[in-house]
Amino acid sequence: MTNSATPRAYEDRIAALEAKILSLEASVETRATQQTKFSWKVWLERYGLLVAWILIILIIGYFKPVQMFAWNSYASMFGSNAMVVVLTLALIIPLTTGDFDLSVASVMGLSSMIIAVLNVKMGYPIAGAIVLALAAGVLVGAINAFFILYFGVFSLIVTLGTGYFVGGMILWVSDSGTIAGISMGLVKAVILTRFLGIPIGFYYALILTVVIWYVFQYTALGRRMLFVGRGREVARLSGVNVTKVRAGALIASSTMAALAGVLYTGMRGAADPSSALAFLLPAFAAAFLGSTTIYPGRFNAPGAFVAVFFLSTGIMGLNFLGVDSFVRNLFYGGGLVVAVAISQLIRGRKPMDG
Repeated sequence: MTNSATPRAYEDRIAALEAKILSLEASVETRATQQTKFSWKVWLERYGLLVAWILIILIIGYFKPVQMFAWNSYASMFGSNAMVVVLTLALIIPLTTGDFDLSVASVMGLSSMIIAVLNVKMGYPIAGAIVLALAAGVLVGAINAFFILYFGVFSLIVTLGTGYFVGGMILWVSDSGTIAGISMGLVKAVILTRFLGIPIGFYYALILTVVIWYVFQYTALGRRMLFVGRGREVARLSGVNVTKVRAGALIASSTMAALAGVLYTGMRGAADPSSALAFLLPAFAAAFLGSTTIYPGRFNAPGAFVAVFFLSTGIMGLNFLGVDSFVRNLFYGGGLVVAVAISQLIRGRKPMDG
């Protein structure tokens, strides 16, 4: 009788612990909501990046009003950065569960090259090429998850190695050359079709942002991911399958990176072996900068969305001012360091943050 009661008592304790965690999380959210109604400090913490975005537009617009206040400038910027938004969203999924994925830019490039090779060189229909490109993203994510979770290797090491391996595959498949002539169906579906003057690819990224925001905020899966990222042992004791959640996050990350490759290919109408790697730093900068706004202290989709276009606006403005191109790297690199520092400060003040 004692042996049969022990597992039941253990399950009851786990359920009680999970309920306590959920209750504490809900109270933290309630207090944060109440604070935003009365505290300017908290309000600025949540929406300061939006204010800074407006200030950048106004300051640069003072010197270059014609370019900076032209709607076409922003329509072009929104469309051309759609794949950066998707790549950043791909990053924040494993970051939420406490893992890094440095292979996302390589997967984006692999997806783009697979589409180009299949569609241009082998005559595959564009829809079939896209499906196979996304399947490649799933495969890379599964490989990352296998080495990280089965062998216990740190995610930075695994995904760095995977990224270089994928980069070598891209060079092999492409014969180190650019492949042009992608089906106009994809180009039309990403950049030629416009709404309010903005390429339709932007709206794909916007919809994906809303979906991920909803998952993080209002689903049990999103709560489990937050628990895993904030404390894996606590999450495990509360009944969360930590391994399954982390594996799912890594696979979702690579799949979304492959989707970013689809958008990138449609935007350019071609694929080349190395250009996708240039988007890794902007995506990381936006991911960490986004964690300082909207929902400070955690990686979140709306914050990432705002951060991408905040950084893009800064780069666009600097170009209008005639600043040398090397400043782009300084801007993104400096932005990443500052964003990580601010993110750590904010996370250090949040309850339940591990």
